[in-house]
Amino acid sequence: MSIVSRGFEGKRRASEPDLPPGQYLTTDFPVLSAGPTPRVPLDRWSFTIADEFGQKKSWDWTEFRALPAEDFTVDIHCVTKWSKLGTGWRGVSLDVLFEDIESAADYTMVHSVGGYTTNVALDDLLDGKSWIAFEFEGEDLDPEHGGPARLVVPHLYFWKSAKWVSGIRMMHADEPGFWEDAGYHMYGEPWREQRYHGD
Repeated sequence: MSIVSRGFEGKRRASEPDLPPGQYLTTDFPVLSAGPTPRVPLDRWSFTIADEFGQKKSWDWTEFRALPAEDFTVDIHCVTKWSKLGTGWRGVSLDVLFEDIESAADYTMVHSVGGYTTNVALDDLLDGKSWIAFEFEGEDLDPEHGGPARLVVPHLYFWKSAKWVSGIRMMHADEPGFWEDAGYHMYGEPWREQRYHGD
């Protein structure tokens, strides 16, 4: 029995203008997951950043929603070759969450409810590049798309935008997460078509 949801394999279509190489344009929002969809009650939701020494800073849902949030519009690109342009989100910038975090680490491991992980360099989370999003197109984020909150790192392939995000652990050395360990690229930049190890 496969742990990969329907949609990880699909027909290759001709690339559209202004898309990364090998991508095709879609107007829907495919649901792709490496397992069942978790349902996270808001009274049990939390997000934690742990530095390289194990010191932790955590927010519950009420504390998280009290943080400054912003609307942002980004293009997203899935490693399975679909791209969706001009997607509208609302969320908290990682710059806000890391404001009081002191660390000399350059790498992070992002953790999700259910055990999913993905590695993201700290530089790719900061300076207005990434958010923890809780709304999509003006509506609460559906569980199928990572609700109540997911990471959005739009300049990398969308597997780096971990659904059901629960925390980030700082690391001095880069380590593979779930898909990276299974052969996906350690970085995952769409415009360089970094889909798999060796790309």
